[in-house]
Amino acid sequence: MLNKQKLKFLRSLAHEASPIIWIGQHGLSANVQEELQQALDHHELVKIKLRVGERNERDTIAQSLCDITGAEVVQKIGNTLTVYRANKKEARISFPKS
Repeated sequence: MLNKQKLKFLRSLAHEASPIIWIGQHGLSANVQEELQQALDHHELVKIKLRVGERNERDTIAQSLCDITGAEVVQKIGNTLTVYRANKKEARISFPKS
């Protein structure tokens, strides 16, 4: 579970990042799930563009993504979702000491 300080740090990193996963009208296909798993393993922090209908549908997809991958939501702004999952073998993001 991420505390407020870690979430704030991750949001600052995500600010400059571009979306690397796009989810469109076909929703959560197996290919999208696999791509997201690989992106989380490699980057840890992933920005996703949700190009689907209503807010409720986006929230459902976001929750499903987190359940499937074990990631945590860092932030949701409009159609953009940012998620984080630590890489246990090779951490790419080191949090500042507080």
